[in-house]
Amino acid sequence: MTFDVYSPLVLSLLLSAVTPLLARRAAPALAARVLASAAVLTSAATAWSLLLLAAALLGDAPPVVRAAREDGRPLTDPVPEVIGLAAFLALVVVALRVHRAVRAERGARRALRRLAAGQPAGTELIVADSAVPRAFAVPGRPGRILVTSGMLGALDPAERRVLLAHERAHLAHRHGLLVTAVTLAAAADPLLGPVRSAVVFLVERWADERAAAVVGDRRVAARALARAALAAGRARTACALQFTDRAVTRRIAALRTNPPPSLWPAALAVLALGALPALLAADATGDLLELLPGVLG
Repeated sequence: MTFDVYSPLVLSLLLSAVTPLLARRAAPALAARVLASAAVLTSAATAWSLLLLAAALLGDAPPVVRAAREDGRPLTDPVPEVIGLAAFLALVVVALRVHRAVRAERGARRALRRLAAGQPAGTELIVADSAVPRAFAVPGRPGRILVTSGMLGALDPAERRVLLAHERAHLAHRHGLLVTAVTLAAAADPLLGPVRSAVVFLVERWADERAAAVVGDRRVAARALARAALAAGRARTACALQFTDRAVTRRIAALRTNPPPSLWPAALAVLALGALPALLAADATGDLLELLPGVLG
């Protein structure tokens, strides 16, 4: 248990360290899925390891001490008390962080749904009369796209096709769920913050690639990104396709080159790295069950 229970923390750092390499070189769709899956597995294992460390305090509980003395067994202290207490406090912090993240995600989704409320059931595209350049994919059944007249006026017809294809890609591939999953994973394990940032970027790149494929011209897609970024910059507001972040230049540059390869071997290696903490946490669980027979059976 000594090594296994701490390993998810170390592997969280390792996953965050290798994330930029996969994010830069692999196809966005594959990299986003793999990194999100690895983050969820690693964060779950980290939370479980903290629970095991805190549960090890039960070794000092009177029933365990009494049972060990009656059986003539040596009383083993698998985890120093100070570490058990620290793990308990960390669990409280994790619970609060996850609670705040869930509330924030729910609030954002409710706000988006309110923007699209009152529209006919079959309406996919909603155009709002506003000079502020904005566009959102609104998840739901059905999913909808909200675009302002200011954003449409900033783009020519071909670029509008890029915009709509980008937002449709978000809806079709459920990017909102992917980002929510990795956001909750990073809330449970703050060491995975870089992984969350990478996945948020990758789902935008993924939608960029799908839009470029739909219009059949990567240069038009890059131009649409650039023009929307300029419009958003003038309005000083967040808008379509996450144009206001610093990664926009990287996304434009990527569209001016060939699509990245899948790199399945590297992706599978990262996924295995995400599964390893779960396996080690399971092994640590078995060790704890053996150490606390008086309480657990």
